[in-house]
Amino acid sequence: MLNRIKPLSAFIIPALLLLSSCGENKGTDNAAGNQVMDFPVITIQPQSITLNSRYPATIEGEQNIEIRPKVDGFIEKIYVDEGATVRKGQPLFLINAPQYEQGVRSARATIQIAEAGVNSAQMEVNKIRPLVEKNIISRYQLEGAQFNLETQKAQLAKAKADLVNATTNLGYTEITSPVNGVIGTLPYKIGSLVSSNTAQPLTVVSNITNIYAYFSINEKEALEISGKFNGTSTKASLAAMPPVSLILANGVQFPYPGKIETTSGLINTSTGSISVRANFPNPDNTIRSGSSGVVTIPVTYESAIVIPQKSTFEIQGKRFVYNVQDDGSVVSKPITVLRNNDGQFYIVTEGLSVGDKIAMEGLATLRDGLVIKPVTVNTDSLYQSINK
Repeated sequence: MLNRIKPLSAFIIPALLLLSSCGENKGTDNAAGNQVMDFPVITIQPQSITLNSRYPATIEGEQNIEIRPKVDGFIEKIYVDEGATVRKGQPLFLINAPQYEQGVRSARATIQIAEAGVNSAQMEVNKIRPLVEKNIISRYQLEGAQFNLETQKAQLAKAKADLVNATTNLGYTEITSPVNGVIGTLPYKIGSLVSSNTAQPLTVVSNITNIYAYFSINEKEALEISGKFNGTSTKASLAAMPPVSLILANGVQFPYPGKIETTSGLINTSTGSISVRANFPNPDNTIRSGSSGVVTIPVTYESAIVIPQKSTFEIQGKRFVYNVQDDGSVVSKPITVLRNNDGQFYIVTEGLSVGDKIAMEGLATLRDGLVIKPVTVNTDSLYQSINK
């Protein structure tokens, strides 16, 4: 009997030891599953940051002057070509209009006739005056001769005025540039008949020594920007604004900074925007009228709460961060940020305070109440790219 029990105990004891070993291994796996993970955390500190607001703009020259003929005739000569740079007073077109040359000759002949009439009337007055003084003829004859003299003088004056008008009209046959600028297209060629009623101008001369960039800002952005540059008047606020930059269509920044000069006095009710004009010098005539670009307005925020965009997440249109508590647990917290940003950082206006701690990365693996091991990130290295 004893011999039968002994072998049975030999099987039971190892089985109990195996079950005990499995229990210990299972407990070790749970501990590994609940292990606290490291997460990079930043402490909110006030920062100074400059953000560039970007606005698509259309560009026009300081002056875009349509060149139109004032007289009727055929284009005889074209002195310039499309895209040529011209100076004020430089000839552009010559219109063949012989009728105006004839008008000048006719006016000169009329002057000669009027001068002869004045001389004849003056001689009549000189002849009658001594006879009247000697009471040989009536004084009425002298007065009549003097009236005739005044009439002849008036006709002479009119003839001289007609000559001035005829000379002016003849001068219109040579069209000169009213400003320094660049020639646009030339829709009419030599031999074309043109007049003051021609629908299309002969060309357009663009004065691009300075260029105007026109763009629009919505009402909210305008209030935010004006709040940064308060002045006693609109003019003072504009004067306090920093220089603006212009990004050309090829993505290259224009080397000359500009200045915002004026804004429209009314808000467009259909778009809710304000029209703004910035002035840029263009000494090399690099930019032509009709170009496009992007105007950037720098706005500096002092002592702002700045956080990386990667430390936020969005749910149903609202932006959140994971706020790290003193016990290491994380809690999602809604925040409000400025719409304007530099693509890397947000400026927080509501939801965070100086000294708060937030998780910077790995947000997809976090959830409310999860305990983490915070690893503090050096904010100096984090924000070193700001304002560069």
